[in-house]
Amino acid sequence: MKVFFIGAGPGAHDLITVRGAKILERAPMVMYAGSLVPRAVLCHCRADAEIIDTASLDLDQQEACYRRAQAEGIDVARLHSGDPAIYGATAEQMRRLEKLGIAYEVVPGVSSFTAAAASLGSELTRPAVSQTVILTRVSGRASVVPERERLGDLARSGATLCVFLSGPHLKRIVADLSAHYSPDTPVALVYRASWPDERSHRSTLGRLLREIRLRDWRLTTLLLVGGALGREPGLESRLYAAEYPHIFRPARKQGRRPRARQTPAPGADGADR
Repeated sequence: MKVFFIGAGPGAHDLITVRGAKILERAPMVMYAGSLVPRAVLCHCRADAEIIDTASLDLDQQEACYRRAQAEGIDVARLHSGDPAIYGATAEQMRRLEKLGIAYEVVPGVSSFTAAAASLGSELTRPAVSQTVILTRVSGRASVVPERERLGDLARSGATLCVFLSGPHLKRIVADLSAHYSPDTPVALVYRASWPDERSHRSTLGRLLREIRLRDWRLTTLLLVGGALGREPGLESRLYAAEYPHIFRPARKQGRRPRARQTPAPGADGADR
C-alpha cells in the first residue's frame, strides 16, 4: 500500500503529468482538494474509484482515510494543486504517514507560476535583466511569512517576483514593492491560470492599482513583477548564437550553412546500453 502525492497542475485537466495520470488510472482511492483542484482533473480516475473531497476535512479526518486504505491494502492518490513542493501542505501528512508505517511517493506537477508565464507568453528570466525568480507570498491566516522574508527585503534584489495569493493584499504589496522597483516596472496579474475562466492584466507597478477593481482579483490570483516581463527587445541569450561553441555544436564559420545533425536512435552507438 502506498500514498502518491500528485501535483494536479494549475487547473487544466491535461496539464497533469503522464505519470500522475497513470497513477490516477489505477488508484482505488483518490483524495483531492476540491477547493483548488477542478473536478475536470478527475477524468483520469478509474470508473470505480472512491473519490474523497478533502476541502472540508481536517488533518485527523484525512488521516482516518489513510488508515482505512492501509487496513484495506489499497493505494491512495492524493491530488494537490500545482506542484506539491510549493505551498502544498504535504509535510504534515507525510509525518503522519511515517508514524503509521505507510510508504509514500511524490509526483511533481506544473505550478501555477509557470502556467501564468506561459499564458502571458513571457520568460521569467532574461539575460542582463534577471536570472533569479523568487516565489513568495504575504502572511495569511493559515501561514505567517517569516520576518526575514518580508516582501520589501526580497524586492531589494530586483529579481522576478511571483507573489502567490496576492489578491486580497494588492495595495500593501504594491506599496512594499514600490520602494525598490521603479514605477515603470512591468507587472502582470493572472487569475486561475489555465482554468476555463482564466484572465490576466498587464500593466506597470505605478499604474496597476488605477487600472483594476480590487474586488475582481481577490481569490486565486498570482502577481508577477520584474523587468523580465517587459516586451521590448533586449540582449539575446548566447546559447544559440552562431559563434558560441559548446559540446553539442562547434562554432560556425562565417558564410557556411549549418549541417543538419541526425540524432541516433537509443542504443545505436552503445551510449544507452
